[in-house]
Amino acid sequence: MKKRLNLDHEENEILSAYESGNYRSLPDQSKLIKKYTSYARSASKKDKRINIRLAGNDLEHLQKMAVQEGLPYQTLVASLIHKYVTGRLVEKRGA
Repeated sequence: MKKRLNLDHEENEILSAYESGNYRSLPDQSKLIKKYTSYARSASKKDKRINIRLAGNDLEHLQKMAVQEGLPYQTLVASLIHKYVTGRLVEKRGA
């Protein structure tokens, strides 16, 4: 794989896949766009503030998860709380 200037490893892999014709778009992009638009709208309707204390380890895990999701960690926490109170946060089986 030829390395391109100013691209990291993952970006180079994506570009190579695209150039070789192996890149495929995600199916149902409109569903994903609606889903994340809904998340953004609900996250932007914040009118109350809370302060909580967390174990440092839990906060670090939340921050890593947020990076993986491409979100600020506070937005991820707000999303998790919203899903919990609306009954949409589901526990994994076997966890």
